[in-house]
Amino acid sequence: MSAGRATPRPATGRAAPPAEDDVVEERTRQWEAEVAGPAVAKNPERKERFTTLGGIPVDRLYTPRSLRSGFDGIGYPGQPPFTRGIHPTMYRGRVWSMRMFSGFGSPEDTNRRFHYLLKHGESGLSIAFDDPTLYGIDADDPEALGEVGKCGVNVGSLADMRRLLRGIPLVDVTTSMTINAPANIVWGMYLLAGEASGVSLDRLGGTTQNDILKEYIAQKEFLYPPRPALRLVTDTIEYATRHTPRWNPVSISGYHIREAGSTAVQELAFTLADGRAYVGEGVRRGLDVDDFAPRLSFFFNSHNDFFEEIAKFRAARRVWATVMRDEFGATKERSLWLRFHTQTAGCSCTAQQPELNIVRTTIQALAGVLGGTQSLHTNSYDEALQLPSEDAVRIALRTQQILASESGVAESVDPFAGSYYVEWLTDTMEEATRKYFEQIDALGGVVPAIERGFFQREIQEASFRYQRAVESGTEKIVGVNAYTVDAPVKVPRLKISEEARRRQSARLRSLRARRRRARFEAALDRLRKVASTETENTMPAVLDALRADATLGEIVHAFQDVYGSYRERSTY
Repeated sequence: MSAGRATPRPATGRAAPPAEDDVVEERTRQWEAEVAGPAVAKNPERKERFTTLGGIPVDRLYTPRSLRSGFDGIGYPGQPPFTRGIHPTMYRGRVWSMRMFSGFGSPEDTNRRFHYLLKHGESGLSIAFDDPTLYGIDADDPEALGEVGKCGVNVGSLADMRRLLRGIPLVDVTTSMTINAPANIVWGMYLLAGEASGVSLDRLGGTTQNDILKEYIAQKEFLYPPRPALRLVTDTIEYATRHTPRWNPVSISGYHIREAGSTAVQELAFTLADGRAYVGEGVRRGLDVDDFAPRLSFFFNSHNDFFEEIAKFRAARRVWATVMRDEFGATKERSLWLRFHTQTAGCSCTAQQPELNIVRTTIQALAGVLGGTQSLHTNSYDEALQLPSEDAVRIALRTQQILASESGVAESVDPFAGSYYVEWLTDTMEEATRKYFEQIDALGGVVPAIERGFFQREIQEASFRYQRAVESGTEKIVGVNAYTVDAPVKVPRLKISEEARRRQSARLRSLRARRRRARFEAALDRLRKVASTETENTMPAVLDALRADATLGEIVHAFQDVYGSYRERSTY
C-alpha cells in the first residue's frame, strides 16, 4: 500500500445520514403540516397572496433550501462580487455622505442654502436645477415664463455658476449635479468656475448625473436624438478620464425610472442596462475600460418595501461586478465596484398628512444604509406640496444623522447577510435582471429598445398595475386611502417669486451687451464644426464657448443646428 493513502473502511450495512437539505425539507414539511397549517386554519392569513411592492411573490417561510447563490455569491465585503459592500469595513470606517438635494430661485438664493446646510453638518453638495436649466432654455426665453427658479436653481451662464459657488470650499466639498441633456455645458461651467477660484481640474471632485438614456426611458428631459446625445455623454467620459481624475462623469440613474412608475426589478435592470451601454461606448471610443470604469457611479431610489430595496442594492453590486469582469474584461478591482447614491422615494411622499412622510423617509433611508449606499439624500416631509422649507430640510438631514449616530445600523457590515429571505430575494432580483438583459440585447441594445418603446411600455404597464391597486384599496397608502383624516394641511410655505426670472433675464441681457461679438460667434461656429465630426471631442469647444460668454441656451441651439431635436414616438 502506498504511503499516505487511506485504507477503505469495510461496509457496515448502516445507511449514510440524510443530506442536510433533505433534513431541512422534511422538517419544513412537518412544520407546515403540524404547526403552520393548523394555525392558519384557525386564524386565516390576511390575504391569499403576499408580494413585494414590485409584485414578487413572497412565501410564508424561507429556509437554507431557499438559497441559490451559495456563500460564494454572498462572499465577504470588499471582495468580488461585492454583494456585501465595496469596502471591507463599510461605515465602521466612514459613514455615508449626507448629500441633500438643494436648489431654488437665483444662484444667490441657493448659495445661501448651501452655506446653511454645510453649517448644519452636510458633507457634500447636491445641486437641483430648475426646469429651464434642465431643458437648456435661457431665463429670458418665453418658454421659461413661470418656471425660473421654481423647482431648482436657475443657471444660464458661467457667471451664474460662479455666483452659485461663491465661498464654497471646492477642494474640500464634492458636488453632485442633477443635470442631463445639457450636462456637458453645465459641467463645463463648474470646471471653469473652479479654475477661476484657483482650483485646478485635477483637484475638483464631484459627479454629473449626465445619464441621457434614462431621460428617453423615464424623465423625458431630452434635447437631441438618442444617438448624438449618447455621443456627447461619451465625450464627457473621455474628457474626464484624461483631465479630471476626481470627477464622476456619469451617475447612471435608476431614480427617475422608479419615479416614473417602474418596479424595483425594472429600476435595477434598466439602470444596469444603461450602464452597459455607456461602458460599451467608451470602449468603442478607444478608452481602456480600467481607465474610466472606476469613475462611473450609480443613483438609485429607495422605496417603501424595506427588504426589496435592500435586496435590490445587494443584487446591483453583484450583477455589475460580473458584467464588468465577464463582458468587458475589467481587471482592476475598482472597475468592478458599483458605487451609488441613494435618494428616498419622492413619489411615495403624500400631500395628505405630510408629517407621515418623515416616517416613510426614515424607513427608506434605513434600507439605503443597510443596502450599503455611499451617499444619501433624505426627502423633506413637505416635498409633495412645495420646495422644502429650511425646517423641513433640517429634519431630513437630522434623520440621517440619527441613523448614523444613534441607531447602531452602522456598526456591522451588511447585517442582513445570511437572512434566508434577503438572500433569496437578492438571488431572485439578479435572475430577473439578467432576463431583462436578454430581452434588451435581443432588440439590439438600449438605444434600439428606446426607439421601439420597450422601456416605456414596461414602465407604463407597471405604473398602471400599481395605480389600479391603490384605487381598489388592495395597495394601502396611509393617509390617502387608509387611515385618513379630514383636517387642513398645515405646512409653513416657501414661495418663490418671479423676482428670480427678472434678475436672471436682466443679467443675460447685460452679458450679451458687453461680450465680444466676434469671439462669441467664432466659438459657436467652432462648436458646430466639432459637433459635425464623428469622433472629435466636443468638450474643449464647449469650454471655449463658455469663456466667450455664450449662454446655456445659445450653446444648446448650436448643438441642435447640427443634431436637430427629438420627438418621442407614442407607445400607447
